[in-house]
Amino acid sequence: MPTLHLADIHETLAIKRSMEVRREEYLDAMTFKARAGPLFTEIFGPLVGVKEEWLAQGATPGEIDMSAFRYRRPMWAALPVNTGWLGEEQEQILQETPEYIIARDNYGRTVKLIKASATLALPLDHPVADMADWLRIKPHYQYSPQRFGEGWEQVARQARRDGLVVSVSIPGGFDEPRQLMGEAALCVAFYEQPELIHDMLATMADTAFRVLERVSAAAPIDQLDVHEDFAGKSGPLIGPKHIREFIRPYYRRVWDMLAERGARLFCIDSDGNVTSVIDALLDAGINTMLPMEPAAGMDIVAVRRQHGQRLAFVGGIDKHVLRRSQADIAAELEYRLPPMLRSGGCLLGLDHRIPNGTPLQNYRFYIRKVWEILERETT
Repeated sequence: MPTLHLADIHETLAIKRSMEVRREEYLDAMTFKARAGPLFTEIFGPLVGVKEEWLAQGATPGEIDMSAFRYRRPMWAALPVNTGWLGEEQEQILQETPEYIIARDNYGRTVKLIKASATLALPLDHPVADMADWLRIKPHYQYSPQRFGEGWEQVARQARRDGLVVSVSIPGGFDEPRQLMGEAALCVAFYEQPELIHDMLATMADTAFRVLERVSAAAPIDQLDVHEDFAGKSGPLIGPKHIREFIRPYYRRVWDMLAERGARLFCIDSDGNVTSVIDALLDAGINTMLPMEPAAGMDIVAVRRQHGQRLAFVGGIDKHVLRRSQADIAAELEYRLPPMLRSGGCLLGLDHRIPNGTPLQNYRFYIRKVWEILERETT
């Protein structure tokens, strides 16, 4: 049996993307500077198994790679610079069966991936429990000239000429310590080992600042991204107090510098219901959120009413409605699309991957109905 590396899972789910909107129009629209044409995308594509389901239902090659469907979106250029873990460790497959893969990842963790349903491997252990463990791996997060990939300046300048949104990312203030400690241990550490978390985030902030200060001095940056995924349906795993104490200084150190140099979007990626911490995130510099999951209680219409033009959105359409009736799909779109088109600041799309059990005919209807509403509301 050929070895399937963990990264291969995402490659098999990849979709073809094209650019329909140049960076200037997108940035102005998302920062409420100008009204633009409608913005509509597929953020992630299908879950494991959806392509096979659609093939059995007669999908064309263009429908399988999503190129047959109509969207209106920008393209992003991620610069080849590293602000997070830096090391030479390579993924090592320890065991593979038809059902799962057990591997050692670049953090040194043992991880398990269920082939039939998962796109992310589940860590079975973690490298950090206390300050001594952190100090041992801390060099992986400290500044080094090796953090700059070959030709990064040329990539940035060419992206600007091509009309792409130039983006950079930083490790999550919750997510990266979670990768090192695990969720439960991290949540306890905010109370029992605060000096550990402060040192982690101060180190990451220093490295990100030094890397991105150099990058932004040489080539303009449009967007800063941070991946957190710190919430479920019942709410976030971290509260406003801890965001303000631990995460805000980290975010602000990097974002304030980039914003002064022209960056316009600071986008956080978190599934789940983050309603209770939106104010704290706004105070930390965030001005864009994705994917805004309705099933977790995130309603872009209601959040826009509450926070107005302080916050832009990517996503917001309930992915689960695609498995229901076409009348349900139409009702979902009629509720969300018109008010968001009127208020602006939204790249509309499904709130995550297309779920298993989505009939191909329903996705076709969804695309047609989206454009019926977009064209009705913007002409």
